Amino acid sequence: MTRVAVIDCGTNTTRLLVADVFDGKVVEVVRTMAVTRLGEGVDRHRRLKVEAIARTTAVIEEYARASREAGAVAMRICATSAARDASNSEEFRARVAEGVGVVPDILPGEEEARASFLGATYDLEVPQPVCVFDIGGGSTEFVAGVDSRVLAERSLNVGCVRLTERHLRHDPASSEEVEALRAEARRLLAPLVADGRPFREARTYVGVAGTVTTLAAMHLRLPAYDPAAIHRSRLSAQAIGDLARRLAVSTQAERMKVPGMHPGRADVVVAGAVILVAIVDALGIGEVVVSETDILDGMALLLARDAT
Repeated sequence: MTRVAVIDCGTNTTRLLVADVFDGKVVEVVRTMAVTRLGEGVDRHRRLKVEAIARTTAVIEEYARASREAGAVAMRICATSAARDASNSEEFRARVAEGVGVVPDILPGEEEARASFLGATYDLEVPQPVCVFDIGGGSTEFVAGVDSRVLAERSLNVGCVRLTERHLRHDPASSEEVEALRAEARRLLAPLVADGRPFREARTYVGVAGTVTTLAAMHLRLPAYDPAAIHRSRLSAQAIGDLARRLAVSTQAERMKVPGMHPGRADVVVAGAVILVAIVDALGIGEVVVSETDILDGMALLLARDAT
């Protein structure tokens, strides 16, 4: 058994998983997250803000201490879309290295996609082939595969923070804003449709990350966020469309009252839901299997393998 820690620095959230890995299984010890919005303004300015670096680094330092106290023998810190896009991502890496002693890896989109696929499917028994998609703050990753064999992967710059910053100015969003967001999501997904045969031919579609899990919690009408109830639940295309329409006409204050809605997701979940509808339409998806395991679990499996 190997106890490892993985910290994922996304565009919207910074997340921690401390887990015991043995016999190809991941048993979580600690799983937590904070909204740090590392990618605030990156889509427009192509730079990480000083404030965003500071608040993200503070959370990483806290997570690193917790990991060491929990007995993790190996730690990996990964940064994704925002860090890939920013011209000053080396400033962020240096700041984290100084505070934690570990230099973050900036994952290429393809590596991020493969880790998400591994984490979402390593213990999932569903009809093959499978397509996993991960809607993030700055990008969405798609991976198609059979069992553990990856057939194709794609990372596209369509994310809930990115498109919120581009299009949503009012509260609630105007119908024109939502339509412009929807049109851009479809445009950004066009490469997936054009050459996406492995993705379109999947028998099972698995959605990971906050947009999908939040919509699942809403669909299940949970009184509070319950990962056990959400994991492996299913969302039909009709349910996804209904939830997206409901969110699009709501105010942020109304969304904050939805049971299980994380305060740091309420302002970007409209864009996330619109992106999800666009994915469902582009790939002809009838149903999405919701997974609570994702890139963190995939990176934990890979880190434990390398540590032994």
